[in-house]
Amino acid sequence: MRGREAAAGPELIPLLDAASEAAATLRDRAVEAVAAKVTVGGKVDTAALEREQRAAHGLAWVATYAEAIAQIASYARRMESEGRFGELESLLAQIGAAEYLSQLFGGVLMSQGEIVRMHELGLSKDQHVAILTEPVVKLILGATPETRARAVELIKATQGTASFGDTGLDETLQAIRDEMRRFSEAEVVPHAQEWHLKDEYVPLELIAQMSELGVFSLTLPEEFGGLGLGKEAMCVVSEELSRGYIGVGSLGTRSEIAEELILNAGTDAQKQEWLPRIASGEVLPTAVFTEPNIGSDLASLTTRAVRDGDVYRLTGQKTWITHAARADLMTVLARTDPKEKGYRGLSMFLAPKPRGTDDNPFPAQGMTGGEIEVLGYRGMK
Repeated sequence: MRGREAAAGPELIPLLDAASEAAATLRDRAVEAVAAKVTVGGKVDTAALEREQRAAHGLAWVATYAEAIAQIASYARRMESEGRFGELESLLAQIGAAEYLSQLFGGVLMSQGEIVRMHELGLSKDQHVAILTEPVVKLILGATPETRARAVELIKATQGTASFGDTGLDETLQAIRDEMRRFSEAEVVPHAQEWHLKDEYVPLELIAQMSELGVFSLTLPEEFGGLGLGKEAMCVVSEELSRGYIGVGSLGTRSEIAEELILNAGTDAQKQEWLPRIASGEVLPTAVFTEPNIGSDLASLTTRAVRDGDVYRLTGQKTWITHAARADLMTVLARTDPKEKGYRGLSMFLAPKPRGTDDNPFPAQGMTGGEIEVLGYRGMK
């Protein structure tokens, strides 16, 4: 293969396997380098981790990229063995792996304005350039404009399908995807723009239909009324519903969050009380985590929970709460121990509340709130 030619089919797989090994080696060296910065006596030091948070954040990205490359290689091997690794699948695997590899060498784009490079994590020059093995270079150089143009050409020919190329889903997951796509096209897409422009809630009738399809019980064990499927099923369903309208696609994830919290940390009584009702759609939960000026930095939450006899009284502000007014059950993250910094002082609460209406969105005593209007530029949404 000449340096700038794209590999294809069986020829690509050993390159991906070798690239996966190179990325894993780089990740391991990065782990060692960052560990030297943030550990004392073999244990993570909180102050050091705070000081080196950029390096720790960068390490998380490096590890994610290395795992992504490993999964691309695994996908390619499996698809080739099943006779499903066609031209488009091969091109997308090469282009994706090449981009991750290029960034691991040149700088990982953590956000539009934040790039982390290996020397910032503490890697030496030799450790850094070691990733540029011959297979890695071939993959990077093979992702040419011509390669990308050919992929786009093939993608254009697949318009109207659920995905670009064969995703590798098994028959069950593919059937779920197809069913949810049909539902989204028929029940969501025709109305989504109107809901958006009018700032309207997703109709309860639609939520009832979603419940009948099992949207709120995908990964929950069957003993609690769930379907007992894996996380891939949740991803497939969320993708197809979000394709129609993101406001619909996010509804199932609220139930998933609540179910997983209760299933893993709840009491037997809580499991029996809430899980079957969430699975059936009778109870709509919402995740009450984010706070003003805090965002997703959950370790900095300030909402307080104080014990008062047999109950806790919660005081504070929350924002960006999906489906807040309509929800029947809140999973609330609050600080029970103000002396403990970070996540150690936090506790999770299950807080039932009456479902709100358009006229009275938050009828619960001691609770006030309002809707955040659809975001957009002046004069448009």
